[in-house]
Amino acid sequence: MVSPHRQSQASCTRSCEASSPLQPQRLAVGIALLIVLLPIATVGRHIGWLRGFVGDVWAVVWVYFCLATVIRATPRALAVAALLTAYAVELSQYASPIYGWKIANPVLRIVVGSTPDGWDLLAYTLGFLFVLGLQPLQILLKQLLNK
Repeated sequence: MVSPHRQSQASCTRSCEASSPLQPQRLAVGIALLIVLLPIATVGRHIGWLRGFVGDVWAVVWVYFCLATVIRATPRALAVAALLTAYAVELSQYASPIYGWKIANPVLRIVVGSTPDGWDLLAYTLGFLFVLGLQPLQILLKQLLNK
């Protein structure tokens, strides 16, 4: 009897091998999200909820699509990697005053953020859940397009 873990691993291997290393559709989505995120991070920086919450939700989605462009892995693994990346950025914001870390570039400081906030963790988690919710839609879209 094959364990569920082995079955999952085998299906990932088949689907990952079938895809090319560069996923142009996901790259296009990543670029489109970046085009939306940059104004949110820069022009929208004076609108707290937009920059501080909506931008953080979309940032996790953007990281997911960037990773999915070049890494062959299951959607769940990519979503977890995007979430952990966001958490690491937030952790660095907490650690920066302790260790004296500073981001010299003002645009990068706005985009990455420099003020830790517990609400950011919620926003990142919502971005993660949003990405997971996209998976059934992507499967349905593929089925419709293949008919």
